[in-house]
Amino acid sequence: MNQILHIKKSLIHPYLIFCLLCLTISSFGQAQQKPLRIGVAGLTHTHVHWILGREDIGDVKIVGIVEPNRDLAQRYSDQHGFSMDLIYNTLEEMIYATKPEAVTAFGSIYDHLKVVQICAPLGVHVMVEKPLAVSLDHAKQMAALAEKHDIHLLTNYETTWYPTNHMAKRFLNHGKIGRLRKIIVRNGHKGPVKIGVNKEFLDWLQDPVQNGGGAITDFGCYGANLTTWLMDGKRPNTVTAITQQLQPENNPKVDDEATILLTYDNAQAIIQASWNWPIGRKDMELYGLTGVLYADNDKDLRLRIAEGYSGYHEEKFTLEERPSPYNDPFSMLAAVIKNKIRLRPYSLSSLENNMVVMEILDAARESAEQGKTISLNN
Repeated sequence: MNQILHIKKSLIHPYLIFCLLCLTISSFGQAQQKPLRIGVAGLTHTHVHWILGREDIGDVKIVGIVEPNRDLAQRYSDQHGFSMDLIYNTLEEMIYATKPEAVTAFGSIYDHLKVVQICAPLGVHVMVEKPLAVSLDHAKQMAALAEKHDIHLLTNYETTWYPTNHMAKRFLNHGKIGRLRKIIVRNGHKGPVKIGVNKEFLDWLQDPVQNGGGAITDFGCYGANLTTWLMDGKRPNTVTAITQQLQPENNPKVDDEATILLTYDNAQAIIQASWNWPIGRKDMELYGLTGVLYADNDKDLRLRIAEGYSGYHEEKFTLEERPSPYNDPFSMLAAVIKNKIRLRPYSLSSLENNMVVMEILDAARESAEQGKTISLNN
């Protein structure tokens, strides 16, 4: 009998240990899966609907929203169903009351610097909507604060989440079209007035101080971002830009048409940014020595391989959404902050890439104003 009891005890003991271990692992997993606490700084950028209308998948949680315009906040509250108790008048007030781990900025581009000035010393990470800053000077101040206080400072672009762009780069890196020679990136729409942008967004989007320009800033940044990524962080040798105002009645203070030409040692990039396209577009073409890649939109990609003088063989791809967290800015933000992933140098959301973007945009504005090519090698 004693021998049987001894055997039972010896069986029970390891089993109890196993149960306790499972509970510990389960508790650890639950702790690891706590959603990232996010504060939203501003509601005037209509890209804010991206986070307000996002499906709750448990990776992030909005703990506070900064918006002094109570009418705007109430309209979005009615639309998305969040409580007006989340609304605060100032960023400082919201951070003190809710203690977010990160803040996403959806106000004017000019306000990005202020957001970082407040968040960085408090150890609060920041993601801004594209572009990083209103100027290279602002960007340098933001980068210095991020480095000093050891926070992540990311920039979100819609095209970052396009599977076609990532497949195109993969094909390029594997030599599918030979050495890259020309990049063409086209972004834009009919213009903010024609597509019915709300007044709160329009007030600063068409302001040369608050937005840093018109189409050259709003859509030129996409091409600069993608080109810097495709060129593995290389700075262009020269920047040449031409801007026009083709809708003075709708865009009286800023450009609405911009073409930016970048030269590199062995390639060129042409960035076409417009508030005059008849159809909204975000597409890219990559020309190599032996073929071409067309990223027509977020899902449709074409690969053409040259045959003879003007012939070619074409393959078409319809791509699925990228896996989480590489399909969504807020999933990515949570994964980066929680050390689940590490951004590669000069990746699309990275600070390194977007500092080059700001250098390109500053040079493009200077080139358009002065009517000459700007060298970045000086």
